[in-house]
Amino acid sequence: MTKIELQNNVEKALEEIRPYLIEDGGNISLTSIDNNIVTVQFEGACISCRVNHMTLKNGVEAIIKKYAPQITEVLEVGSL
Repeated sequence: MTKIELQNNVEKALEEIRPYLIEDGGNISLTSIDNNIVTVQFEGACISCRVNHMTLKNGVEAIIKKYAPQITEVLEVGSL
């Protein structure tokens, strides 16, 4: 899979979860993909949400791995 195809698959995954985040007043954006590690940034209400780490691991990471199984981890910009 090319780098562009990988990025497109990750974006498709984010599009799947984005409506749920928007419904709660937040959003998410792709920051980078490096060595099969995706970095995302929560936006809006998601920034201060107390359960955003659970959302990241149980929601975002799971969906991204469904679209791009070679991804090993998903990190949030603020947690680096």
